[in-house]
Amino acid sequence: MRFRELSLEECKSIQPGEVITVTTVMAVVLAAVIAVVVYRLFRSGKGTLTVPGGWKFDWK
Repeated sequence: MRFRELSLEECKSIQPGEVITVTTVMAVVLAAVIAVVVYRLFRSGKGTLTVPGGWKFDWK
């Protein structure tokens, strides 16, 4: 693979929006997971919760 310097037009055509979009989607998913966990904790008197990653919560 050979590298070459980009021309001025090629540099201007680069649009850095993809990383921001992926970060935003990940943040929204994380907020939704946290909201579900908090909702289940406050709405139930006792129970268990297992979330991805091996996290397990028990409350009585």
